[in-house]
Amino acid sequence: MAERDSVLHSWSVQADWDAPTVVGGEGARLRLADGRQILDMSSLAECSNLGHQHPRLVAAIREQAQRLCFVTNAWGATPRAELAQALLERSGFEGGRVFFTLAGADANEHAVKIARQASGKLRGTGDGGIVIARDRSYHGATHLAMAMSGDTRTRVQVDPDAFGVEHVPPPYAYRCPFGSRDAAQCGELAADAVAQRIDALGAGRVAAVIVEPNAGSNGIVAPDSYWPALREHTAQRGVWLIADEVMSAFGRCGEWFAWQRHGEAGRPDLMTLAKGLTGAALPLGAVVLSRDVAARLQHETLYTGLTYCGHPLACAAGLAALQAYEEESLIERSRTLGAALLSQLQQLQQRHAVIGDVRGGHGLFAVVELVADRNSREPLAPWPQTPAPLKALVDEAMAQGVSFATRGNLILLAPPLVIEERELADAVALLDRLLARHFPH
Repeated sequence: MAERDSVLHSWSVQADWDAPTVVGGEGARLRLADGRQILDMSSLAECSNLGHQHPRLVAAIREQAQRLCFVTNAWGATPRAELAQALLERSGFEGGRVFFTLAGADANEHAVKIARQASGKLRGTGDGGIVIARDRSYHGATHLAMAMSGDTRTRVQVDPDAFGVEHVPPPYAYRCPFGSRDAAQCGELAADAVAQRIDALGAGRVAAVIVEPNAGSNGIVAPDSYWPALREHTAQRGVWLIADEVMSAFGRCGEWFAWQRHGEAGRPDLMTLAKGLTGAALPLGAVVLSRDVAARLQHETLYTGLTYCGHPLACAAGLAALQAYEEESLIERSRTLGAALLSQLQQLQQRHAVIGDVRGGHGLFAVVELVADRNSREPLAPWPQTPAPLKALVDEAMAQGVSFATRGNLILLAPPLVIEERELADAVALLDRLLARHFPH
């Protein structure tokens, strides 16, 4: 029986799902059951930062499986302890703690639970515990994560008010919700909007602000002015800042963690991790707590957790991933290749009127936004619909051996950090040809 007849596939119309079967991979390429090789220009779900079947990860998982497959979080496990220490060291969260989760959505949920408990604002309604998030954001597909996400796809499924969530406009400089055409000013205005919402609610009622510092599937890359101002506003008001680094960490944006682009002034109170934490070899997420937040929980019971939190196999993969990023200089490589990718895409923008904006490039993450008219910035299709010519472009690219990710009018480029320079150049050249074919001037 074919998989399409037996499996429910996420984010898909089941009757339309007809994806090829992947049987292997190496580097930035996937190997399909029919023998084809596909260059992966999105790291699948922006998570396979280390490419496919990285030998360090495979070896670490095999060795840990021979030693100890599983023990619950109630018991100690050597790879769990070692990974926690490594994360605290690389992030500079000395004296903090790490809470391991299964993935990014429950990392974000647990970060909010922890922030609410540590602040004494437990319920998220009434007198306190409110969480402020952004419109057009994405924090996961569990109910609280959907409530925090400013995502039009899931808005009908959940009531943010019932979960104690408030939304503010995003720092979307290309279509600034504050009417500014200046990117830096738009970033500052978006940060001010958070401060104004905290003041309107009363800082004593707000447990945390949760924000993606850089890369996200929403396709928004905040101006450099945004994060430092946001950090300053939340710190002044005594409200904890949670950095959702699920997608942006581990070299994706040219740093171990995207907030580090802003130095110590950008340090959040908590951050959430997943995806690149294991290079997606095994499911694992984490919440990293500052010393202050962790200290408030030291003598309280933490009423949360799932059976597989901190699974030894996953933590062993996480340790191997961190070693690979460091010893193979992949963080620096992403920064260098990301700058080159941005430059190549900007050259495409000069040749193709359909490209309205190119952004990102701090690491191997870039967004190409397509428009019907560059002067008016009219989108090709209402968000989040994907225009038919873009779907056709993606299908033809796949037929030619390259997988591009899209959302709405956006092309999201996030290849594995191990991609060869020639492979990256070839993919951009293919995109150049396909834009000319499907969006002629």
